[in-house]
Amino acid sequence: MKESKLLTVLLAIAAALTILAGSIAVPILCRPFYYAQIDSLNLVEDTGLTEDEIKTAYNEMVDFCIGAQDDFSVGVLPWSESGESHFEDVKVLFILDFVLLGCGAAAVVVILIIKRLLHIKFSPILRRGPGFWGGAVLGVAFLVIGGYAATDFDRFFTVFHHVFFPGKGNWLFDPATDPVIELLPEVFFRNCAILIVVILIAACVILILTDFRIFPTKSRQKKIEEQ
Repeated sequence: MKESKLLTVLLAIAAALTILAGSIAVPILCRPFYYAQIDSLNLVEDTGLTEDEIKTAYNEMVDFCIGAQDDFSVGVLPWSESGESHFEDVKVLFILDFVLLGCGAAAVVVILIIKRLLHIKFSPILRRGPGFWGGAVLGVAFLVIGGYAATDFDRFFTVFHHVFFPGKGNWLFDPATDPVIELLPEVFFRNCAILIVVILIAACVILILTDFRIFPTKSRQKKIEEQ
């Protein structure tokens, strides 16, 4: 059976992309994650809104950002053109994440089909397969990023916005004109970041452990052969 390092590299990249985009999509799509924090963030007390009004504002904002509704709205709250413009930028990033998730998952399926139809084996790179390299590289990268964010989340939050919204200041909301920002305190975004990192690292660990079963170490391979 033929072996291919190219397929190994491609599957590692596709798997890492799928895990990355999927981890980011979880806090975007899992609205109960936000609902569960309404009390702990003291949003009712701080905003003067009811819990239902907060949920409505959040749902309408997310619906706009994921492309589920065309017109921007945040329940009973007013908004400025600058605020709406920022959420239009966010919408582009959210949809891009969904596209990358779909493309990554589709690429994984296509690569596995090609492997099966053409009877090709994944050629190990430094004795490790695509699961190890996809999980290890992505996991290490996000442990570094997560470590930086943990030491100074305020700075990380600012750098993040400068990177993904270059040259724009519309992410700096004025609560007087865009009170929706009071529904999205920095602590909430920190919790989203923690959730993303936890899901991502867990998925990377699963990939790596699976790879060790498929591509056992020399000592383990010897034991398997002796059984």
